[in-house]
Amino acid sequence: MMKRPYARLLATACATALLLGSAPALAQVGTPALPVALAPIPEPRDTAYPGVIGIQVDATDIDRRIVSVKQTIPVAAPGPLVLLYPQWIPGNHGPVGPVDDVADLVITANGQRLPWVRNTVDTNAFQVEVPAGATSVEVSFKWLTPINGDQGRVVITDEMLNIQWEKALLYPAGYYSRQITFQPSVRLPAGWNYGVALDTQSFTDGLATFAPITLEHLADSPMFAGAHYRQIDLDPGGRSPVRLNIVADDEAMLAATDAHIAQHRELVRQADRLFGARHYNHYDFLLAVTERLGGIGLEHHRSSENSADTRYFTDPTGTLADRDLLGHEYTHSWNGKWRRPADQLTPNLNEPLQNSLLWVYEGQTQYWGLILTTRAGLMTKQQALDVFANTAATYDDNPGRDWRAMQDTTNDPIIARRQNQPWPSRQRSEDYYREGAMIWLDVDTLIREQSDGKKSLDDFARAFFGVQDGSWDPAPYTFSDVTSVLSGVQANDWAPFLRARLDAVGPDAEGPLGGIERGGYRLVWRETPNDYSKALNAELGRVDFAYSLGLSLNTSNRVTAVRWDSPAFEAGLTSGWEVVAVNGRAASAAAIAEAITAAKDPGVQVEMMLKKGDRFRTIRFDYHGGLRYPHLERIEGTPDRLGDILTPRRR
Repeated sequence: MMKRPYARLLATACATALLLGSAPALAQVGTPALPVALAPIPEPRDTAYPGVIGIQVDATDIDRRIVSVKQTIPVAAPGPLVLLYPQWIPGNHGPVGPVDDVADLVITANGQRLPWVRNTVDTNAFQVEVPAGATSVEVSFKWLTPINGDQGRVVITDEMLNIQWEKALLYPAGYYSRQITFQPSVRLPAGWNYGVALDTQSFTDGLATFAPITLEHLADSPMFAGAHYRQIDLDPGGRSPVRLNIVADDEAMLAATDAHIAQHRELVRQADRLFGARHYNHYDFLLAVTERLGGIGLEHHRSSENSADTRYFTDPTGTLADRDLLGHEYTHSWNGKWRRPADQLTPNLNEPLQNSLLWVYEGQTQYWGLILTTRAGLMTKQQALDVFANTAATYDDNPGRDWRAMQDTTNDPIIARRQNQPWPSRQRSEDYYREGAMIWLDVDTLIREQSDGKKSLDDFARAFFGVQDGSWDPAPYTFSDVTSVLSGVQANDWAPFLRARLDAVGPDAEGPLGGIERGGYRLVWRETPNDYSKALNAELGRVDFAYSLGLSLNTSNRVTAVRWDSPAFEAGLTSGWEVVAVNGRAASAAAIAEAITAAKDPGVQVEMMLKKGDRFRTIRFDYHGGLRYPHLERIEGTPDRLGDILTPRRR
């Protein structure tokens, strides 16, 4: 039996005190001043909810960005009913359900309006009293979606929308999500079309009605819809459909060359060759080509939500930032959705998730996302090597590792809620993604070395993810499951190997270079950025002096980050300062680079004038190390294991 969370115990204790008549002192300390006693929130039970919940979503009010929701919820008996608004959203790894966006909540039964009260501890829970004789309650509310980005992620524009069902529903407490069945429908603006993993029963005059589905899978089946829509078959003649559903700001953005489509089809083929099984009956990539809809990359079992640059199809070689996004999210169908960490497999959407294995869930997905993208031809081998170089540089001398283990960063989605940090290089953020990927590169190259090239992490992928073909009921795993399958691929004491990389802090902590060097390369520093970084920084408007002065800037010369313990840090700089002049010249990326290069002469300093608000500062940096950018260099006479890893699989 699951232990009851402390918050639930507190709410129950308050309700019991009200019902039984508590002592005055207790009432003063903890009894909420509400018109009714709070009923205990029922614990989830693995039994079927009686009846099917109808949900009708009206998404036609695109001008005001308002989604209207109506639900019919069957009830079996009179008495307190607790309805939950989802809080712990899978894929977000934290309690981020936007209950504050719910407005105009009205609950009725037999035509009579029923008063509701919000639980004062579990504030995503709403309590209502079902009257005698009622067989259902009618629920209506409005989801007031963000209008501007500073209010949250924008999910509706004039041209498209993104319906995430878990933000547009209430569900009864007391049942597992997989035991509650919904019958969903959605009304779209005239002329719009959509992509979704749900099975459509009918689509007439803008009203789409879908087959009944459990809450577990409804919340995992978002919709992209838009005025400009295109669907591309990525697996013609395959055993289970794989479709790319695209919405765009403009019709012209939907154009895609045959060669580019072929690369996306190859992504599907390479995943099949890696995993050897599919854990879906059909899969729908949902892709918004947009600068107006809020950015997203979110995994689901039979679909994924993705947004990309407006040039994604029209200039595919000119956009790097989104290049491996589809590969990453597609990998999640196997890793994170089908094989799911046991501490993530909660009974409903309001029980807290735990993130202890995110370095597998996200870290190995980050690894395979890059590998599959490269094997499919969506990235070149050199671009992938440059990505490895950048990641190795970030974590080889990571200031935050002095005090914080990588394992602890798996808690960041709960602790930091993905908010910007003042000192990210010291605080550490969600390093289980990129540093986690380096751990898996370390594992991959060690397997290859110890087996003389006969085995690799590909064999682990097939053994761990490539079984039970066709099953899409989640299969939980533990740390020992991971190490056991690794040992089955290649005998090794994997538990201490992994824990040394996950838990160590300080100067003796295992860095990320083991996999790079065993892969046949070394990290080196040069005075010019690698080609991938050069193109990516130009695309994103970034200027990088992180490994010299310790500054990152935007193209307006505004400091966006300062690396901990760098010369800029020692000078007292923070983000937010604007560089006005360098060595007596107007500031520019080129002027700063020239000044750093000139200061390789020990007699020369970098003089920088900066402005923040009405304050000016002049700083002289006694730094003589020149420009420094990471690259990978082949170690002559060693196997090119990285090259082998990135090579497409032909069978």
